Amino acid sequence: KGNTVYGFDSMNNYYDVNLKKARLSILKKYKNFKFSKINLEESKKIENIFKRTRPKVVIHLAAQAGVRYSIDKPEVYLKSNVNGTFNVIESSNKIKVKHLIMASSSSVYGANKKIPFKEIDKTETQLSIYASTKKANESMAHSYSNIWNIPITMLRFFTVYGPWGRPDMALFKFTKNIM
Repeated sequence: KGNTVYGFDSMNNYYDVNLKKARLSILKKYKNFKFSKINLEESKKIENIFKRTRPKVVIHLAAQAGVRYSIDKPEVYLKSNVNGTFNVIESSNKIKVKHLIMASSSSVYGANKKIPFKEIDKTETQLSIYASTKKANESMAHSYSNIWNIPITMLRFFTVYGPWGRPDMALFKFTKNIM
C-alpha cells in the first residue's frame, strides 16, 4: 500500500543463520522492504535510524528467544531484551510514533495455575530469566505510555510456529525425531 517497511535483525547464531537468510531473501523481493543488520543494543544506531526513517508505526518483535538458553546466558537476555527494547521505546518516544506494537510472551504468566490465562491476570511470578525480561519490557512500556502518552499495544504470544519457525521449538524437535 505504498508504505516502506524497515527490518532489523542482528542475525545472531542462536539458531542456523541460513534459515534467517532464507527468510530474509523472501522479504528482499519487495521493493518497499529495507533491511539493516543491527543489534538493538546499539542505542545511537537505533536512534539515528529512527530519526532518518521517521516511522509512524513501530512493530517491535525482536528479542533473544528461548527459555532454556536464558538459564545459561542471562546477560544476553538483559542486553537484547531489556536494553534493546528500551532503545526501541526511547527512540519511538523521541520521534513521537503514532503507535508502538511490541511482542511479549505467554511466559510472563509464570507460575499462575488458573487456565485459561487472561490479560488481567497477575504476572508477578516469572519462572525464567527470559520471562522476567519480557515482563520488564511490559512494565517499561506501560510507564512510557503513561508518562509520554505513547499508544503502545503489547502482544503476549504463545507458542509461535509455522513453516519458517525456529528449529529449537518443541514442534520441530518432535517432528524431526518422529521422522
